[in-house]
Amino acid sequence: MLGEWDAALAVLGPDAEPELRAEIAVERWFFRIEGHEEAEKAVAALDPASPTAQLLTARLAYSRLLFRRDPRPDDRAVAEAGYRAAVEGGDEKLRGWAEFHWAVLLDNIDEDPAAADPHYETALDLATATGDEFLESYIIRHVAPRREPAERIAMLRRSLHLRGALGARPQTVAAQALLARALPEDDPERAELIRTFRPAAEELHIGWLLSAHV
Repeated sequence: MLGEWDAALAVLGPDAEPELRAEIAVERWFFRIEGHEEAEKAVAALDPASPTAQLLTARLAYSRLLFRRDPRPDDRAVAEAGYRAAVEGGDEKLRGWAEFHWAVLLDNIDEDPAAADPHYETALDLATATGDEFLESYIIRHVAPRREPAERIAMLRRSLHLRGALGARPQTVAAQALLARALPEDDPERAELIRTFRPAAEELHIGWLLSAHV
């Protein structure tokens, strides 16, 4: 969760803990938009019927669509099928993440927040039931933009604080950027957030954060 994806993959080695290796490779691809082939190979090494493999396969398909990086004709269908399979076959914690990612697919790719909301709600229920504050930080970050300004800022701050407390550095940097974008241009907190997140995004090579308008 520190953004040291290359180091983590090097320590694991190609044959060690395949599920963890695949998860790290997919996270690196999503944040850095590099290493897609390695991520796909790592996911392919898993049992394709396992809920983890279904979820990660879906995330790769979704990310190709989101970032417009060589999207495939069936990526939309692959993403939804993978999320559905993970929801049906995973334990409570994994189901929460699958419901969340399914919601984001409907929200960001289909641009259908009404369809996404029940999945966000289910994901939040599961996050609460399992004590998964990391998942909560993701859910409220995605739901916040549709709230009234005061509630929106409170939710974005909570997402930031949850991620900071958990030591999730790349996600904390992303939360800082989003909160900065939501604050008024003359707010001193906004300026401080920008001074903080930009150097960190450069260090972690998170290009899509650096190119975001803040």
